[in-house]
Amino acid sequence: MKKTSLLLLLLPVALLGACASTPMMTSMVDNAALPEAVRAPAGSKQTMWTVGAGEITYECREKAAGQYEWVFVTPVATLKNAAGAVVGKYYGGPTWEANDGSKVTGKQLAVAPSTPGNIPLQLVKADPATPAANGMGAMQGVSHIQRLKTQGGVAPAAACGMTNKGERRQVAYQADYVFYSM
Repeated sequence: MKKTSLLLLLLPVALLGACASTPMMTSMVDNAALPEAVRAPAGSKQTMWTVGAGEITYECREKAAGQYEWVFVTPVATLKNAAGAVVGKYYGGPTWEANDGSKVTGKQLAVAPSTPGNIPLQLVKADPATPAANGMGAMQGVSHIQRLKTQGGVAPAAACGMTNKGERRQVAYQADYVFYSM
């Protein structure tokens, strides 16, 4: 077999391996199609797209004398790239942490309704990233994060009252997290 033929056979395998090692997804968000509140700011460049799947913890708490409700406590999710490889995690803060150790926290700027039974869409303004040990990392330069295509995650439908005050329940959810830089 000629070297050229062998190279042509191995090239797709090499490219697939390269795609699996990076958190970048090939899909691009059409910001104009999103509710205005959660659109990335003008001039933002999409740098990464992940799918997060995990759980949101809710706790039954008293909101006023004799009135109870399920209250959001914390999320936890695994972030995967287009190839399904784990590239990081998401947890309370909110915090997105890449496998390279870089991480970013942020503050919610806006939400927009999703479809019934799903947590809202969200836009977060990122704080400066904590770099990986080598001083760089996947989260370097992230300025905004969108939560899109949400599935599940809403407060439990179960009763919340004096008899189960303090009870915690985990609810499964999934969402796309889209990262931007300016």
